[in-house]
Formats: sequence, structure tokens, C-alpha cells
Amino acid sequence: MDFLELVEKRQSDRKYETRPVNRELITQCLEAARLAPSACNSQPWKFVVVDDPALLKDVADATAGMGMNKFAHEVPAIIAVVLEKMNLTAKIGSVIKDKEYSLVDVGIAVEHFCLAATSLGLGTCIIGWFDERRMRRLLGVKGKRIPLLITLGYPAGEHRTKSRKALDKMSCWNRYE
Repeated sequence: MDFLELVEKRQSDRKYETRPVNRELITQCLEAARLAPSACNSQPWKFVVVDDPALLKDVADATAGMGMNKFAHEVPAIIAVVLEKMNLTAKIGSVIKDKEYSLVDVGIAVEHFCLAATSLGLGTCIIGWFDERRMRRLLGVKGKRIPLLITLGYPAGEHRTKSRKALDKMSCWNRYE
């Protein structure tokens, strides 16, 4: 499929089949994330794939809370994205320009992962609402943040038509309007 078809097809899936995802397919998604660009080639991320059923249950419990993300209990894999340190050049640039480049970089890598998953017939949902402290404890992450999780599996829901602002409402030429 061409790129615009891929982007149109990629959605936040919240219903999954129970069948496991082959690690070879997950590795292809990880490779897409690995190749994502980052400020000063800093690559400030590490993806922790959780597919062990016992751990997955605990991770799903930490993902679902206050009525949110109940579907996490259905997925065959959850990927935690750990924010790693930027290299010195990116860190200096981030301070000088007062921009958190590492979070932008993580976002790009996560979307590369999700687009690769979509191209392989898999579904994803990027999650920011979860018990981060518990997640760090479960995964043995010390002194680092986990800004995002990605659910991964075979989508069981229907493809939805995207509702987006009109092009002229989200863009302009040569001057902010």
C-alpha cells in the first residue's frame, strides 16, 4: 500500500483477537522504530516488549485504571517505551532552545513502530494513561521515565473513518492565520 493509504489505515485499536503475535513481526516493528530519526542521532529510547502471559497480566493491570484502557487485558503484547538519556549534543541543544527533543524523538520512533505494525496487519494503540511507578517496578526500570506504552495485536474491531479538521483549518501558507 502507498504511504497515504497506510496513514489512513493506522488507527488506535482498542479491541484485539487473543492470538499471539509472532516475535518476528514484533522485531520488524522494532526495526522500524530503530531507524527513526532523532535530534543529533541521540536515539533516546528503549522498547521493552512484554509478551510473557504472567507479566502481561500485571502490566495490563497497571495500564488499566480509573475506567481507562480496560482493553489492555485483551492484547497479546504491550510495549513500554523507556526514555533514555540524550547524547550531549542533543541535551545542550534541548537546554539552549528550551525544547524537549527527547520526547519528540520518542514520538517519532513510536509512530514508526505503529506504522510498521499497521503495514503487517497488526493493530496498535499508544497509551499515556497508566500507573508509571508500578510499570517501572514491574519492568525493573530504575531512574528513568516511561512516557508511553503501545498495545500490539491483531485488531478485532472495524476500521473507523477518521474525523479530522479540514486541511485549511490545520494549515496555512507563509503566515500564521
